[in-house]
Amino acid sequence: MASKNIFNKPIGVIGAGSFGLAVANLLAENTDVILYARNQETLKSINETGEWNSYQINKKIEATDDLEHLAKSCDIIFPVVPSANFREMIKSLSPFLHPYHILIHGTKGLNLNLPEGKSLQDMKMLERHHIKTMSEVIMDESVVVRVGCLAGPNLAKEISQGMPAATVVASHFNEVIQIGQQLLRSDRFQVYGNPDLIGIELCGVLKNIIAIASGALSGLGLGENARSLLISRGMAEMIYLGKALGGNVRSFIGLAGIGDLMATSHSTLSRNFTVGKRLAEGENLNAILTDMAEVAEGVNTIMIAKRIAESFKVRAPITEILHRVLFEGLTMEEAVQYLMKYPLNVDVDFI
Repeated sequence: MASKNIFNKPIGVIGAGSFGLAVANLLAENTDVILYARNQETLKSINETGEWNSYQINKKIEATDDLEHLAKSCDIIFPVVPSANFREMIKSLSPFLHPYHILIHGTKGLNLNLPEGKSLQDMKMLERHHIKTMSEVIMDESVVVRVGCLAGPNLAKEISQGMPAATVVASHFNEVIQIGQQLLRSDRFQVYGNPDLIGIELCGVLKNIIAIASGALSGLGLGENARSLLISRGMAEMIYLGKALGGNVRSFIGLAGIGDLMATSHSTLSRNFTVGKRLAEGENLNAILTDMAEVAEGVNTIMIAKRIAESFKVRAPITEILHRVLFEGLTMEEAVQYLMKYPLNVDVDFI
């Protein structure tokens, strides 16, 4: 597809991790891009050599470390930063944002909005207003109203290699969906729309839990029958948790749900799959996370999702047993034995 500029202004991307770079390169096929990166080495390499961390960077991408410059130059911004840093990033960006801005994020994590001085361990029960998706964080911390998200089977390395892929742009605003499709769609990248913003965000968040479990099965060498059992029961668990937080069942059985779950539950390119596999092979969680170049969102999600399940009275045996493995000393072998004996007699009971 010939490169062209379909908007009068460049499009902003915040975050120079692997998915941020993949999104920037996709956008650059259709328009000019300003990419925000805090790391000066990253900034210099992108602007001077056109590559970073083995990724080739499109010549239509300009890197900057100035959020004010990005916000003034771009009406449409794609934030793609880890969930742990997301709220602080939006707070830093917020003084430069206006109601005319559109933000479409690509972050697959949750943020806790707890009373001041309280931690997750201090809370006996979580209520819905304590749990924020990234779109809710944007609206909490800025004047931006037109918000969307990206979710789907979007393994950054495959996208960067030009392999066929697709994503979902979700928003309450048709305009946001249409703009996302126009900006991202190409001959090798299909873009679907969905109005269930919260549901699509939760698909991307919750599948990371099952991806860790799938990696563990791989590390234990337990085969594809066990993985199929895990994925089908994992999808049911995602739906129970997603419905409790306001998502629509239909979102979970589409590309952003089952599609993303399949990709991250089978791929060694998935950071969460890798965490589970290395745990099952006997490595220590802290050592794994320290060794990884980028964040595996599923670890933090398991902590939050366990409390969601308890607070909203949702059955989530995979989440609960993974929490025991990650934080309470249970072995993966013991976890598998526990799950195989878990008393679930009904296959599908959420439709």
